[in-house]
Amino acid sequence: MRIKTILNEKLRESVASVAPIALIVALLCLFFVPVSTDLMLAFVIAVILLIAGMGLFTLGTEASMTPIGNHLGSRMTKSRNLPLIIVLSFILGIAITVAEPDLQVLANNVPHINTWVLMLTVSVGVGFFLVLSMLRILFGIDLKWLLIGFYIIVFAVAAFSDPDFLSVAFDSGGVTTGPMTVPFIMALGVGVASIRSDKNAESDSFGLVGLCSIGPILAVLTLGFAYEGETADMSAQAVTSWSDTVALGTSYITAIPHYMFEVAMALAPIVVIFLIFQLVSLKLRRLPFLKIVIGVLYTYVGLVLFLTGVNVGFSSLGTLLGSEIAASDWSWLLVPVAMLMGWFIIRAEPAVHVLNRQVEEMSAGAVSEKAMGISLSAAIAAANGLAMLRVLIGINILWFLVPGYVLALTLSFFVPKMFTAIAFDSGGVASGPMTATFMLPLAMGAADAAGGNVMTDAFGLVALVAMTPLITVQIMGVIFKLRSSRAAEREAALEQAVESLGDDVIELWEVGA
Repeated sequence: MRIKTILNEKLRESVASVAPIALIVALLCLFFVPVSTDLMLAFVIAVILLIAGMGLFTLGTEASMTPIGNHLGSRMTKSRNLPLIIVLSFILGIAITVAEPDLQVLANNVPHINTWVLMLTVSVGVGFFLVLSMLRILFGIDLKWLLIGFYIIVFAVAAFSDPDFLSVAFDSGGVTTGPMTVPFIMALGVGVASIRSDKNAESDSFGLVGLCSIGPILAVLTLGFAYEGETADMSAQAVTSWSDTVALGTSYITAIPHYMFEVAMALAPIVVIFLIFQLVSLKLRRLPFLKIVIGVLYTYVGLVLFLTGVNVGFSSLGTLLGSEIAASDWSWLLVPVAMLMGWFIIRAEPAVHVLNRQVEEMSAGAVSEKAMGISLSAAIAAANGLAMLRVLIGINILWFLVPGYVLALTLSFFVPKMFTAIAFDSGGVASGPMTATFMLPLAMGAADAAGGNVMTDAFGLVALVAMTPLITVQIMGVIFKLRSSRAAEREAALEQAVESLGDDVIELWEVGA
């Protein structure tokens, strides 16, 4: 009964995430942009598969990836074997990132880099920076200085990188902090931090995701110097069409075995590592072990449904929609449409509500959950609008990213450390599944129709969306700090006023005497 209740809750969350996009798309297709009936039907089927897939996937990751991360993290640290911690952290970082659905969607959309080459490059970047994150927790290194140092390196490398790799690199950093990677890495950090007994142990467990998202950026930028790229069409992917309903149904049925194999290959490394740990050192009891196994099965089925829906019917309509709007006389409509989608996408993300509550609790109510929600929605809407403006005008992504990260890193000097750590962890919250699966194809279709370069103009959307929470959360941290200092000043003034009264205070019981 409990599993059924949780599954219903996850399905409701999935509906809340997918429904805003589906509704906006339906209205556009019915009244503004004509699309073929077969493509619209494929989109409807894809929406159903996405809702079911995301529901099962999130249920599975909570039941499997989070406890696996906790168990492995605490067991590694208890060994007190630093070389073992380094090697296992690197392997785990690669294993969990390969299984990230957002990364698989991005890799399938990048035309000039082999899908597995890109996925492995990104995964190695995460693995390397997960090692750094573990060392940071173990030795208590200040997150702020690590972020500043590595982002200086990132933008120095970016200045000399291949333009066709630049935007993809920053998008890679955004998609790796997705629904598979985030719970596992955060659980791993909590497990490692639990071995420390000092007061900063808990706060140091935050910031892992933010630090790990730098690895893919550097890895893909470096790949651009050595990888020649494949001779592929740099335009947006072709939109699939079907002659009848049987052809459409056959397309979905034949796609399922393909993604069953791909997902099995992606999940295999992390499952094998867990089973080895279980046999050698964890030795979990039967019930906890079975719960994790069932969670892995939910994750597998959910991921197969999710990727099938995305790749067969969901992204295709996004590409066509972007292409039709950009080619029309009212191409400017791309900007408000993208902003509207961004506003609703972020408000529907379950992880955003967790983040908002976390900030409210951390600030003791000085920054309310409602204020956080509105500010994040406005920020993500602005990011989507800027991304579409780039598509129409062709502005280099660095004109937005450099000032944005400079502002984010500067704010880290004026807010409590916890706000900085949560801010850089929350990039993945904003760049959720809907951004990679629909907004990016929308931008690709628009860039192609507008005559721009898909690689330089369309890619970068995920990066902009992932950057905005870094600024928004820390601005909320500044507000919290100002309100706290004002409250402290009022309290101090009140105490001083009471003290100044001194002997002038008349005690009531003395009057009565």
